[in-house]
Amino acid sequence: MSIAQNKKAFHDYFIEDKYEAGLMLAGWEVKAIRAARVQLKEAYVVIKNGEVFLIGAHISPLATASTHVHPDATRSRKLLLHAAEISKLIGKVERAGYTLVPIDLHFTRGRIKLQIGLAKGKKQHDKRQASKEHDTDREIRRVMRNKI
Repeated sequence: MSIAQNKKAFHDYFIEDKYEAGLMLAGWEVKAIRAARVQLKEAYVVIKNGEVFLIGAHISPLATASTHVHPDATRSRKLLLHAAEISKLIGKVERAGYTLVPIDLHFTRGRIKLQIGLAKGKKQHDKRQASKEHDTDREIRRVMRNKI
């Protein structure tokens, strides 16, 4: 079940490969995510010292959060991946010029997971071409629906 999606990622990047990662979250963050108070639009993923971090994801704290906890809505959150996946990602990002983008935040068997994509940036003409294709597909579906 999807909680939040980053639709802008598919507009700005060609997604080559997808990985599912766990997140290290505080208790108030889990409650806020379950209440769907999360946004991935400006978020990105970086690799520092052999570890993968989600930066810029905004998780709005609930009003009922504890009084002794001072929540930081946009703090860096560590992503949990297998060592082999991290080494593969490091190789692709550093050598091949790929970037990592968050795609989808969802539940998997009760756990909160983040789907990240190994992506190449689109040029402006690629974005225009994708937009044209999307519009023509929508027009074809509309005409087919009206004929039936």
